[in-house]
Amino acid sequence: MLSRLLDTLLVLLGVVSLVFLLAAVVPGDPVDVMLGEQSSAADREALRAAMGLDQPLAVRWADYLGGLLHADLGQSLLRERPVSTLIAERLPATLALALAAFAVVMVIALPLGLLAALHRGRWPDRLAGLFALLGQAIPNFWLGPLLVLGFSVGLGWLPVSGREDGPASLVLPALTLGTSMAALAMRMLRASLLEVLEQEWMRTARAKGLSARQALWRHALPNALLPVVTLLGLQLGGLLGGAVVTEVVFAWPGIGSLLIEAIHQRDYPLIQGVVLVIAVSYVLLNALTDGLVRAVDPRAGQGT
Repeated sequence: MLSRLLDTLLVLLGVVSLVFLLAAVVPGDPVDVMLGEQSSAADREALRAAMGLDQPLAVRWADYLGGLLHADLGQSLLRERPVSTLIAERLPATLALALAAFAVVMVIALPLGLLAALHRGRWPDRLAGLFALLGQAIPNFWLGPLLVLGFSVGLGWLPVSGREDGPASLVLPALTLGTSMAALAMRMLRASLLEVLEQEWMRTARAKGLSARQALWRHALPNALLPVVTLLGLQLGGLLGGAVVTEVVFAWPGIGSLLIEAIHQRDYPLIQGVVLVIAVSYVLLNALTDGLVRAVDPRAGQGT
């Protein structure tokens, strides 16, 4: 347990350092953003000194780490507000979208994966395979507008964009974000369940008098879900990164759209803060998933 905690801390340190270095070497100058390229050299140097940009890179890195220990992500250049405050205002919208997309994954992947495995080679299996193929092949930036044309413009059932219409506003963004993950999870569940059903101990369970339904729900499905849980936990972190495109398509006011706004405005501290939050969330969710799988199945930790 201690070694895994240390590994996670080292990964987090690496992520923080990489985000800082990438922000430091990216083309452009924050001083130009704040003062404009026509400003005097004296004003530029004074602002650079005030922001600490005249310090060596190692000193700036140490200052950045010290700020993170106090939950200080810096100040937005254009908005002149703390980056942590801006992210905190947008983060609930992104979390709501990620949870809704995860619910879409569960509702679609589990029934389809189960049907595909139980009807191997027949039409339910082929239909599920077609969904998996399309779900993984169609990118979010194409699927989103397609859903808008069908359900918003064509049928008028759902709002086009924004968050003002309550839960109805979540439907299309969640479908867009969760479809590809649902396709992957469905294929994983099908393959895992087929493998479990062919095990000798499943035949033994049937021979002892369990019906096919009892053997499926008591033994096959719980064992087949372990790799699916691992996959879903890893992909849940990816939902935060994948939400960037979806939030832009649907004008969803989350940290993904905040990141795109910061990139357009060359607001480097804000870019750095949003990327750091997404990366750290991914690492922490991976560590949490690993711990959950090891708790459910201690065999997963053997040999490590």
